[in-house]
Amino acid sequence: MTATEARVGASSPWDRQHAGVTLGVFSLAFLFAFEALAVATVMPEVVRDLDGLSLYAVAFAAPLATSILALVVAGPAADRHGPVPVLNGGLVVFCAGVLVAGLAPSMPVFLLGRLLHGAGGGALGVALYVVIAEAYPRELRPRVFAILTSAWVLPAVVGPSIAAAVAAAVGWRWVFLGVPVLAVAAWWLVRSAGVQHDASDPVSPARRRVLLAALAAAGVLAVSAGGQRGFSGWPLLVAAGLVLVLAAGLRLLPRGAWSGARGVPSMLGTRGAVGASFTLAEVNLPLLLVLGRDLPLVAVGAVLTSGAVTWCLGAVLAARWSRLGDQVLRVRLGAVLVAAGIAGSTLAGVPAVPLVLPVLAWGVAGLGIGMTFSTISVLVLDAAAGGSYGVSSSALQLNDYLVTSTVLAVGSVVFAGFVGSAPVAGAVLLVGLAVGVALLASLTAARIRTT
Repeated sequence: MTATEARVGASSPWDRQHAGVTLGVFSLAFLFAFEALAVATVMPEVVRDLDGLSLYAVAFAAPLATSILALVVAGPAADRHGPVPVLNGGLVVFCAGVLVAGLAPSMPVFLLGRLLHGAGGGALGVALYVVIAEAYPRELRPRVFAILTSAWVLPAVVGPSIAAAVAAAVGWRWVFLGVPVLAVAAWWLVRSAGVQHDASDPVSPARRRVLLAALAAAGVLAVSAGGQRGFSGWPLLVAAGLVLVLAAGLRLLPRGAWSGARGVPSMLGTRGAVGASFTLAEVNLPLLLVLGRDLPLVAVGAVLTSGAVTWCLGAVLAARWSRLGDQVLRVRLGAVLVAAGIAGSTLAGVPAVPLVLPVLAWGVAGLGIGMTFSTISVLVLDAAAGGSYGVSSSALQLNDYLVTSTVLAVGSVVFAGFVGSAPVAGAVLLVGLAVGVALLASLTAARIRTT
């Protein structure tokens, strides 16, 4: 199917013309969902087994850092050659990463696996967005993003529980070692869906951009490493890392992405802030539940499920509820819901508070990010100039990874100061900081409108 054919007579993402692509998109999103929720569920057990609690936040920041470099290369490559070659390469690196992590004898080797996994995931993410842009007309894209988000529901319901059960029965390693099976199945469905790339002007990543991406990734890793406070000069390494991220990021992204410029730059900045706030809370919530309440991993998985399910609901509401037709209002409301939900989830660290309250709060945060993410994804693709879907998708996700990985890296610096004496208090503080980031996003969302 060519991009031109896909735009003629479209009625539904599940009609005969689009059903194969839709199933492939759904399956790849399902893989991302299962892997993300499963890893978040078992990570407390991983760091306990590998004696790496101090590197807990680094384990989440590391894959985001390498995704930065992958996105800069994958975006132009997808515009030039189509999404399938990018999909193939991303899958190989992704699977190599999860295998290294699953077999890791130590925390440093585990982090190496996470670095590889992040690079592959970044390439897969760009390929997925380009598939959506080329295979569907504009009027179907909101529904496709709702379907993509709905792929999180089943993994949200069963993924954390399966991961916890596997970890309890045969060990956390098999949670990672089983992911390549899902990855190959998802790859086959997208690969065989028949999307054909329309020829475009040759585009290749400039060496300068690749170098800047490498510097930004190095900056994130420098902040994460220095934050472990293992030597006397660690503050200098942290400061140097932040300078690298800021200097490289400002040159990689559209002008104004981090300063609230109207239009597409604010779309990027708002989504980056919302995503960073949600992720910062999500990676620390399991620690609150395990260390603060001594809950088993199965219960931790159930809490994460509430946010994933309502994320899907938020995306569906964004696509179908007419009262949310104003896209800017929808994004601002979503950011406020994320902030309110995260604030309520800090109660997870207070054993005297009934668990149902932070669970409900986390569901509110999921509803908000579902509304925000899907809306901004559609807006950015609609604004793509000259069919440059790969470049636009790369910029969107590049900003996501830059902001989120930097926030997580800074979080690791903060957490390292608490890990030896009060890890629960440190996790509560970081979840609280996530509230402020989400509120910032609600302000920048006002400048999404171009007029």
